[in-house]
Amino acid sequence: MCAAVALVVGMVAAINLAVPLFAASALHPSAPALVWIVDTYVIVFACLVIPAGAAGDRFGRKGVLLTGLGLFAAGTLLSAAAPDVAVLLAGRALTGIGAAAVLPNSLAVLLHAVPAERKPATIATWASMTGIGGVAGNVGGGLVLTAGSWRWLFAAAAALSLGLAALVARCTPVSSRHDRPLGPLAAVLLTGASVALLLGIVQGPEAGWDSAVVVTGFAGAAVLFAAWVVTELRSAHPLLDPRLFRIAGLRSACLGLTAIFFGMFALFYVNASFLQYAKGFGVLATGLGIVPLTVPIVLGGRHVARLAGRIGLGATVAGAFGFVGGGLLGLSTSDAGTPYAAYAAWLVVTGIGVTLALPTLSGVIAGALPPAQAGVGTGLQATTREFGSALGVAVVSTVSTARFTAALPPDLRGAHTVAEALARAPHTSDVVTAFVSGTDAGLRVAGVAVLVLGGLVVAESWWSRRGR
Repeated sequence: MCAAVALVVGMVAAINLAVPLFAASALHPSAPALVWIVDTYVIVFACLVIPAGAAGDRFGRKGVLLTGLGLFAAGTLLSAAAPDVAVLLAGRALTGIGAAAVLPNSLAVLLHAVPAERKPATIATWASMTGIGGVAGNVGGGLVLTAGSWRWLFAAAAALSLGLAALVARCTPVSSRHDRPLGPLAAVLLTGASVALLLGIVQGPEAGWDSAVVVTGFAGAAVLFAAWVVTELRSAHPLLDPRLFRIAGLRSACLGLTAIFFGMFALFYVNASFLQYAKGFGVLATGLGIVPLTVPIVLGGRHVARLAGRIGLGATVAGAFGFVGGGLLGLSTSDAGTPYAAYAAWLVVTGIGVTLALPTLSGVIAGALPPAQAGVGTGLQATTREFGSALGVAVVSTVSTARFTAALPPDLRGAHTVAEALARAPHTSDVVTAFVSGTDAGLRVAGVAVLVLGGLVVAESWWSRRGR
């Protein structure tokens, strides 16, 4: 089960390493298409986690888990063989559906299979796989991509998924079923609203912020989110009851997790391209280059609860946002001449903030709900994490692309990706300088956004305590 979680989470991280390879490939994706290659998987994953958990309760967790691994393998094989961007995006969406079926049901299978006294340790181990999966995705993805083609990344993921499916079929026990409603309409509305929101953000720089596609995207997102809320409020058995967000602690913790993952995946998206284009790293070195971020998570995660008990929950959360936002702002000062040691130091600063945030905010969400709604809490955490990740990639790409195109020399204007500019550039240094300028602008926006959202979370937490 842990290997399955590491696979579906690692795929979120690994794909960022391949962005320069996609840009230079025969597919010739535009800048918005590059974002959708990353985000299609993440947003489908985010929006279907809770319905997929309900499907496991209804039809059997082992069966839905096996179906998820099969869909993951089919989606990655379709992506590996994709002749154009449209087919690649279809493969990414299918892979996201599979990942959504894997994540919640892997935990449900574990909780059914272990005795009561081992469940807390089992949950902690399973949860740690989300962090380890990110590292595995960067390092493993870097190893695979040294073969020189992004297609090998998808082929390797398909092989791993099929191998895990064989192990699940042989080793996993069958659990009981429950007559839990699936709520397909709510899932479709939430997915559609999220895609419409990202469409508006991603297409803004290229189509214009007042263009029909962007205005329609934002308007459609507002209408679909409203329709989703109404549908869930009228449902006798909502998948994700919007009334839960009346709980101040739950509301602020969900916003906090969204903000943290917004910052993390904004960094992951630009980090891979920065280390390859600006620093000249290979894909394996790039995958290893993010490891300093994980050092505080590995060494300090188990001490966060003790620290929060000593300095207080509010101070711990405030420190988390301060470190993540400050780390991103520090990284935004990097350029091609910055020593990697200085860059790694800012990664460690960011990692300290992530270490403080994840167990603290996850604990707040879990503690805000009764034990009978533990599954909802798990699904809500996964949804907020993945939605924040998708939003971070979309926003940082939008900002960095706009700045990159504006910073290009006049004879290179009109290029929207680094690969396109390099194909036309007589002097690569001009392109790299413009790219670094765009990367720095994106990281600055991400850092400020994390600090502002963190301030809102801390302020609401203080206000709710004052009210009590």
